[in-house]
Amino acid sequence: MRNEQEMFELIISVAKNDERIRAVYMNGSRTNPNVPKDIFQDYDIVYVVTDTSSFIKDEHWIEIYGDVLMKQEPDKLEKGKGLDANFERTYAYLMLFTDGNRIDLRIQTAEAMLEEYGEDKLTIPLLDKDAILPSIPPPSDLDYHVNKPTEGQYDSCTNNFWWCLQNVAKGIRRDELPYSKLMFEYTTRVALDEMVNWWIGIENDFQVSTGKMGKYFKKYLPESYWEMYINTYSDSDYENMWQSVFIACKLFRILSHDVANHFHFSYPVEDDNNMTKYLRHLRDLPANAKEIF
Repeated sequence: MRNEQEMFELIISVAKNDERIRAVYMNGSRTNPNVPKDIFQDYDIVYVVTDTSSFIKDEHWIEIYGDVLMKQEPDKLEKGKGLDANFERTYAYLMLFTDGNRIDLRIQTAEAMLEEYGEDKLTIPLLDKDAILPSIPPPSDLDYHVNKPTEGQYDSCTNNFWWCLQNVAKGIRRDELPYSKLMFEYTTRVALDEMVNWWIGIENDFQVSTGKMGKYFKKYLPESYWEMYINTYSDSDYENMWQSVFIACKLFRILSHDVANHFHFSYPVEDDNNMTKYLRHLRDLPANAKEIF
């Protein structure tokens, strides 16, 4: 596997030797000083070019980066679905190579670059032939830090968590596995993860990022809470799914109380009590029940 130095030398040398490429910059995890380096990090690279059409017309030029295991062209896929995609302004190649390296390479015109350069604070310039890249501060993950909740956001989160659990339970009782699993992930877990974020934010003065899709939860949660979080994932066995539901309820309750106390919000105790009793009742209903109550 080519190392970081080799990859950067290749990326920059290609740009230096191609007159169509006028500047290069990078964003993503490799620009974040708070993210530990590992072998799975992508190279999120942007080439600022004179025009995009020649790159798109003959795609053999990307072979210079190595043997491609698989690639994705998201702009082409979007256009294929009938969505708007302006190839003349920007175009992306996501490439996984046979040595394990991955480059997410986007080409864009100078006009397109000027509209977005530096908006993502995790951006650093790598090459600027014509001094066209605006001056920006050093990279920072500030934009990705957990934000403090408003009372309205807290109320919405707690209400959604307790309200939507009835759909999860209904799906289990009806033997509708895809529905119940996806309801749990798209409603219950979304609310739970939001509360986890706020709790971690409080513990760290809202100066940290929990990463995309909570990938750093393990780093910031106490071991006991992390163990509970792990157990909110279950298999296709309905009894195990019920256990995960009630563990999620317990963890959500603990974290929500802490967040409410910190911000002087009001936790919906009645919703919690009523829905917890309701869920237990549904779990214990006979299989041939003709009525809920």
